[in-house]
Parts: sequence; structure tokens; C-alpha cells
Amino acid sequence: MIPVILKKKIGLRIENGHPWIFGNEIAEADEAVKPGDIVTVFSGDKKFLGKGFFNPRSQIAIRLLTRNENELVDARFIQGRMEAAWNYRKKIGYTENCRLVFGEADGLPGLIIDKFGEHFVIQTLALGIDVWKPAIVSALEQIFLTDKIYERNDVPVRELEGMVQQKGFLSAPFDTKIIIQENGIKMEVDLENGQKTGYFLDQQDNRRAIRHIVKDADVLGAFCYTGSFEVHAGHYGAKSVLGLDISENAITAARKNAHLNGLENRVRFEAVNAFDVLKKWAKENKKFDVVMLDPPAFTKSRENIGKAVSGYKEINLRGMKLLRSGGFLVSSSCTNLVPPQLFLDTIRSAAKDAGKKIRQVTYQAQSPDHPIAWGLENTHYLKFLIIEVSD
Repeated sequence: MIPVILKKKIGLRIENGHPWIFGNEIAEADEAVKPGDIVTVFSGDKKFLGKGFFNPRSQIAIRLLTRNENELVDARFIQGRMEAAWNYRKKIGYTENCRLVFGEADGLPGLIIDKFGEHFVIQTLALGIDVWKPAIVSALEQIFLTDKIYERNDVPVRELEGMVQQKGFLSAPFDTKIIIQENGIKMEVDLENGQKTGYFLDQQDNRRAIRHIVKDADVLGAFCYTGSFEVHAGHYGAKSVLGLDISENAITAARKNAHLNGLENRVRFEAVNAFDVLKKWAKENKKFDVVMLDPPAFTKSRENIGKAVSGYKEINLRGMKLLRSGGFLVSSSCTNLVPPQLFLDTIRSAAKDAGKKIRQVTYQAQSPDHPIAWGLENTHYLKFLIIEVSD
């Protein structure tokens, strides 16, 4: 293995379990090391720290794979980690549709694999794991006996690693529009063109959490995308549901999902700018029993955290004003740079400015097939809150 030595006084964070080593933390690296190579990392006093893949083009120069000095990183290693990830999902009851591999949280940095029944979608977001793509595909074929594997590497973060964006089949071609079952409802998933890997599996438990509050209620869903929360609301007995999203394509898919479940008469969708509508309807004193907010990430940069927080405060304040007294606000944030406490403080501030009293019904993160690794903030990214709002 090629040795890499860290600077003096660098290493405590690494010794405490963090798998990332930044370029400015490296003192010495063998001239023979190439992007994607496996290297052995030592502290400034030559203490073994781990083995990982190296990419000098990335700000994260090394992502550690193992702390075992005697462990060989090869195709068998990759398959072993994937088998361990699958065994964990089976133990916690996530087998049909789940995130099979969640990057660092499963000991495979930069790798995302989502399982939709017999279909698999992979993302290799770091050069070091992209090198092992053939081994990853082979492992999927062996573990699951599948011939339906699709690559969704059409994400800008790959360019930061010196890679191109691409997507396509890693198996024989198949129909990439599939129907999945979730919480008793049917949803169409577009593996090729849907956001991320085609569907937001991380909210599957949170969608079930609305089942009691939406019964016999008038429900508004903003930033609805393909209508997963809204269709759930209809399935759980809402009197009426209206979903809003700026994307015409998303709204078309949402209407199809309502139709798939025989809910088109109670679950409607409109292609509009949700920010504008929330503001307009709040001024018009329009009222609902439940308002659901599930916006996309407001920032991917630390420089814009302040703007993101302002955005969350604005939409939640508007959402509260649209509620009848005693109604429920369902609010999500997938911006990993906004930590849980800051998100909750933002909701509290919005309630104060709206002149509303709130009490928490439930607070959750992503479903546990997206495990949270303590000390790795990027694995604790989703915040999901239900509050009762009263005058």
C-alpha cells in the first residue's frame, strides 16, 4: 500500500472516527500515488490510522475505508461491506424499497445504492469508489440475482472529483418507469429522470406519520414534487388535498399517482410557484386544516446558510398563517448544512412572528435505512416536524 503521512498535530479527528482527510492535512504523499489509488494513512508520528482512497483533485483528499491494518481493500472487501449493509436493512425491516448503501454510514464513502424491489439505482459520487463500479455491479448481481441496475451519476458533485456526469444502464436495458408499493399505496418511480435516484425513500416513515392528522381534513401540500405526501393524505382519509409544485412534469406525475390509487377526485395538483401562492393566500386569509411543506434543499454552500434559514422561516410563517386554529403544520428540511436545532429554532421564530402558539406532535429524521453515523453531520440531514398551531 502507498503511504500517506499527515501533518503534526493532525489526526485526533481522524482517530476519533471521522473518515475524511483534507488536502491541507497531508504532510507527505508518495509521488507514485494516482487519483483513485488505495493509500495507507499514518499520523505525523507514524501511527497507523487507516486505509482509504486518494484523490488529490478533491478537497476531501482521502476517504477512509478501514481501520484494520491487515484488511485488504479489494472486490471481496466491497462485496462484504454491501452484504453487511443488506443484513442491517433486513434486521430493521427495510427490504422491499430501501437505501441499501448510504455512503460513509455503511463504510463505503461516496456510494449510494437505492433498492426498488428488484431494481437498483447506484451513484458513485467520489472517484475512489467510482473505480470500483464493476465490483459493485458484480456484487449486486451475486447478492440479489438482479439484472436491473441503473446508474444516476448525473450530479454536479462528481465534477468536483474530476469526473463527468453520466447516467445509463449498468445491466441489460429495462423499463425505467416502475410502480412501487409504499404504506399501502402505489407510486410510479422514474428511475431515469426523477430527482436523485428517482424517489425520496428517506421520507417513507414520515409519510406514514401524517395518517391521523389528515383524516377528514382539508390539506395543502407545497413543493409536492410527484405527490407522495399528498397521495398518502388522500389514502389516509383527507377530505380534500391540494398539491403545489412549480414543475409541470412533477405535477403530471403527481396526477398520475393520484389516479393510480383512485384518488383523483379528492387529491388535486396545480403547477404554480408555491412561494408566491403561500404569500398570496395568507393575505387572502385562506384556511386549511393541515399544511405540508417539503421544499428542496435551500443551499449546498455554507456561505448561503443565512439565506436558507430565511427561506425556511418565510415558508413556515406563511404555512402557519394558512392554518385554522388547532391545525397542523408538517415541515421538512433536507438541507444538511442546517442542523436540527437551527431548524427548530427557525420554526419557533416563525411562530413568534406569526403570532401563533405551537406544540410539537412529532420530530423525526430520515428513515433508519439511511442510518445516522454520529460525528458525521452529513448523515443527519433530514428534519421532519409536525406541530399543532393555534391562535
